Amino acid sequence: MNAADLRLPVDVPSTALFTDRYELTMLQAALRSGTADRRSVFEVFTRRLPEGRRYGVVAGTGRVLDAVENFRFDSGVLDFLAAQRIVDEPTLAWLADYRFRGDIRGYPEGEVYFPGSPILRVEGTFAEAVLLETVILSILNHDSAVAAAASRMAVAAGDRPLIEMGARRTHELAAVAAARAAYVGGFTSTSDLAAGFRYSIPTVGTSAHAFTLLHDSERDAFTAQVDSLGGGTTLLVDTYDVTEAVRTAVEIAGPELGAVRIDSGDLLLLAHRVRQQLDDLGATKTKIVVTSDLDEYAIASLAAAPVDAYGVGTQLVTGSGHPTCSMVYKLVARADEAGPDAPLRPVAKKSMGGKTSLGGRKWAARRPDAAGVAEAEVVGTGPVPPELADHQLITELVRGGEVVAREPLDAVRDRHAAARAGLPLSATQLSRGEPVLPTEYL
Repeated sequence: MNAADLRLPVDVPSTALFTDRYELTMLQAALRSGTADRRSVFEVFTRRLPEGRRYGVVAGTGRVLDAVENFRFDSGVLDFLAAQRIVDEPTLAWLADYRFRGDIRGYPEGEVYFPGSPILRVEGTFAEAVLLETVILSILNHDSAVAAAASRMAVAAGDRPLIEMGARRTHELAAVAAARAAYVGGFTSTSDLAAGFRYSIPTVGTSAHAFTLLHDSERDAFTAQVDSLGGGTTLLVDTYDVTEAVRTAVEIAGPELGAVRIDSGDLLLLAHRVRQQLDDLGATKTKIVVTSDLDEYAIASLAAAPVDAYGVGTQLVTGSGHPTCSMVYKLVARADEAGPDAPLRPVAKKSMGGKTSLGGRKWAARRPDAAGVAEAEVVGTGPVPPELADHQLITELVRGGEVVAREPLDAVRDRHAAARAGLPLSATQLSRGEPVLPTEYL
């Protein structure tokens, strides 16, 4: 049997191979040394926000919970590991019975975070917790980056809806995750049907330039679309001449035409011209949707334009220039011997070069000022001060290997809006700056 014969079919739910090889080699060595069963605490955090960002957004937690549940070494996975000689036979036997039976706590999905925030805490034996490092970081780094970009775009858009349209600009599976993260950050719909199917996100979409070019004339194309989808459809008006297209669109669909979409050119100028033309033609309720390489800055520049909705693709799914959050998964405490009741002691990396970490299992709270606006992210390892007891951020997600905190995506989306609203107003500025809250350590 060769490696090609051992490839997993795409519908296998196991996430066990979404990992780096060294997680398994560490496991093997720890099993041999007798340290694998030591109680351990790992934490996910970032040392800094992407340059210029004022806050981060926790996204992907729900996907992490799914990944932990499905982290199973089934026969196909074990055959692959054996054929590639990645681990030895005793380790394969241990993996065959693997189930994460520890505890996971962390910031609830949709919450904001800052440098040093203990976003996720995984506690169990070293063996069972270390294996989850790569898949957890993979999900949180990607989804949180997209959600942060989406949140900034939602701020720039104000009350105008945002459509996620990035499926053709990223990996097909990443596109589904990106649509989910964008919804958390404030987008209202997606063009990706897989995201709609999996996460019940509203989907939208009508036609591309190819549909217009297919027909003998733009009039024929518009007529076909209206006959099929009704007058409330959105007609793409920038294939040829925008002014002529708008006139034709209203002639065919009537003044109740749902919307027109502009995908190229000077969007600010065109939006004003098209709005005036629509109004003159009696289509006063027809909306204007703009697309074309938008980011939060372009959206903000259109704030005064008569635009009703934005469609965003490339810049959204790539984190608007910051496709990762640089989150890390570090061992912060461990026992000196095996056993669930063995006392923990703090451990931390102390090397030079800015990659040090703070040892110990941490709590986190967001301290408000007298007006109830957040003024600091407080992180500590000792007792929680009484005045912060009601402002703690970390919640229970997994207890004894069982997920205890699944929730609807709309609840996550609402949480993010509330968390962002609780920050100082400067958090919504798009200009470059420092994190809007300092992180204080106790």
